[in-house]
Amino acid sequence: MTYSPKTTPGYYDPDSCDLQDFTALIDQTTSAKDVPHASTIQKNVPIYEMNDLRAALLQDQPRKALMAEWAQVLRTGAGVMVLKNSYTDTTVLDQATDLYMKIIEDEKQRLGGAADHFAAAGANDRVWNSLQKLCEASPDVFLKYFANTAIAAASEAWLGPNYQMTAQVNLVHPGGAAQQAHRDYHLGFQSADISMSYPAHVHDLSPVLTLQGGIAHCDMPLESGPTKLLPFSQSYGPGYTAWRRDEFRALFEERYVQLALNKGDTIFFNPAIFHAAGANTSEGIHRFVNLLQVSSAFGRALEAINRDKMCKLTFPSAQRAKASNTLSEAELAAAIAATAEGYSFPTNLDLDPPTNGLAPQTQAACFHAALQAETSPEAFGKQLDKMSAVKRA
Repeated sequence: MTYSPKTTPGYYDPDSCDLQDFTALIDQTTSAKDVPHASTIQKNVPIYEMNDLRAALLQDQPRKALMAEWAQVLRTGAGVMVLKNSYTDTTVLDQATDLYMKIIEDEKQRLGGAADHFAAAGANDRVWNSLQKLCEASPDVFLKYFANTAIAAASEAWLGPNYQMTAQVNLVHPGGAAQQAHRDYHLGFQSADISMSYPAHVHDLSPVLTLQGGIAHCDMPLESGPTKLLPFSQSYGPGYTAWRRDEFRALFEERYVQLALNKGDTIFFNPAIFHAAGANTSEGIHRFVNLLQVSSAFGRALEAINRDKMCKLTFPSAQRAKASNTLSEAELAAAIAATAEGYSFPTNLDLDPPTNGLAPQTQAACFHAALQAETSPEAFGKQLDKMSAVKRA
């Protein structure tokens, strides 16, 4: 549904927001014919059983067909999808959980507890930049954790190749409060006045620059407070203005849905969908989710990541995995995509001119080439240092 503003041409201001139009939009239903690869539809949300679909991700045309369906779901469909059993072996999630708990305790001792984006410091536990911190804690666990073809395909389906992975752990304890309905990064992280200062076409563009996701590190029944979501709300044009309005938030509370997740499931949603973390009303479930915020190669990621350091740390683990065949080529490619910079720009084109095409070699391409050539970790590190020096010059 295309929404035309009623007031200032080309801009979404408060008078552009119409609750009746919004209600008509969210009254839609998800049809099985529109999501033929889904195993079921729950509360308008398509559920995909990755144990049945994983093999399709290794074949070019079936993979593209599945990704095209996911893109349609995220863009004009429900705006959210669940990938059941994204991890066939959840042992790596347990290993990562143990490492993250150590990081949480260490940061509490050193920093006194990190501030959270929707709760008072100390009410929940948060690990910012959990991507790099897991890599630093254990490159082997990091490699296995992100050697996930389902996560890679979901990211590519919405953002295309060369996406930028970032992640943040959110551990919500029993009694943890719910969030208010909102939209996410980019425009969702701006004040109302700043958001409205951007023209309408930027509001339309913002959601395609980011994909929101979450990896369930534990079973998450409804009483644990999984994310509250309002299917189809991502298509509402003035939504970055509307989500702060009381009448829209009230409607959200009347109409939201929640989906129980099991350990090893992942959920992905359009950042423009109206959503909010739920209240953890359980007696003893500590809701542990690694939140993925994946950015387009053409956008700016939320967090600053030292990908040079991550590549150097991960390369020996990748070499061992390749030599022992413990990870497939597709799984290694997924891990490298989560580690290395996949885009050539910005750079210094005087010192880093295009080679064999229109763009200089990317860090990810360098990683793949070094892995194929059995380059030593020391030599690979020097290649990365040279690439970084040229780009900063």
